[in-house]
Amino acid sequence: MSPFVPHPLLRGPHAQTLGAKFLRSETGIHFRRETWDTPDGDILELDFADVPGRTWAQLGDRAPVGVLLHGLEGCARTGYAHATYRAFAARGIRPVGMNYRSCGGAMPRAHRMYHAGETSDPRHVIERLADRFGVPLVAIGFSLGANILLKLQGEWGAESPLAAAAVVSPPFDLAAGVARIERGFSKVYSRYLTRRLKGKLRLRLEEFAELDLDAAAGLAGSTLRDFDEHVTAPLHGFEDAADYYARCSSGSFVGAIRTPTLVIRSLDDPFLAEDVPRAALAANPATELLLSAHGGHVAFLARGRRGGVRSWAEDTAGAWLAERV
Repeated sequence: MSPFVPHPLLRGPHAQTLGAKFLRSETGIHFRRETWDTPDGDILELDFADVPGRTWAQLGDRAPVGVLLHGLEGCARTGYAHATYRAFAARGIRPVGMNYRSCGGAMPRAHRMYHAGETSDPRHVIERLADRFGVPLVAIGFSLGANILLKLQGEWGAESPLAAAAVVSPPFDLAAGVARIERGFSKVYSRYLTRRLKGKLRLRLEEFAELDLDAAAGLAGSTLRDFDEHVTAPLHGFEDAADYYARCSSGSFVGAIRTPTLVIRSLDDPFLAEDVPRAALAANPATELLLSAHGGHVAFLARGRRGGVRSWAEDTAGAWLAERV
């Protein structure tokens, strides 16, 4: 795997991170939406991606399937999702993206949302896809989705239905990451994500009125930790934010992973702390760490053809996964 070299006009962590949001293409792919029922009476929305010239039909019934898990308040049709679907399809993998509850457009029916340690929904999706298609499956997760995928892989251990997995910009210590995003310019990211979460909470205030959570405090808070303390934690059965972070941080699960898993992280990530468990990853023969000095958060934009941008992490992960199916 070639090392990451940032685009000459996008050298800093914030230039990378913001450039990834605004410079990646989100057009040209056709999506087929499927809505699946969940065991608890809710719904999940999946987007099956048809890349021009490499559609599901053209790749054929025997082609492996690749599942994408997106980041906090993202969806299965973001810029990095498009880049991933192209990388998958170019290597003969049929791509599908999973939208977490409330992220695909429809609001959940159940009295819950999603969070960094919620693995029951992706477990349900991956196992159902394995049964339905009967071909090798791979998965890739970004940011919060990377934490979820690592945790799920650790929970599965040797029983994982995946042939391989890859994660980009995973947090390993959620508490440290939430603290890091409140420093310096990174507060901009925290405020943006917190506003989005509050917007969804406002839509469900009446529905959540009888639950044991302080919605008013969640709306009054200004940080992600405030929201997690008053909403995420009590809504999903945790004592408080500290309990939520401790029980759901992926760093506690990497030692139990038994399926080949690639980890891509940058040292200048403005969202995350210096929390990479290098010793645990090195000691596990199933995990491979690709640590870059630069790259920002879910960015890794390199120079493309004619001076444009190339999504290095998605290309690298796609090639690595394709070699294992």
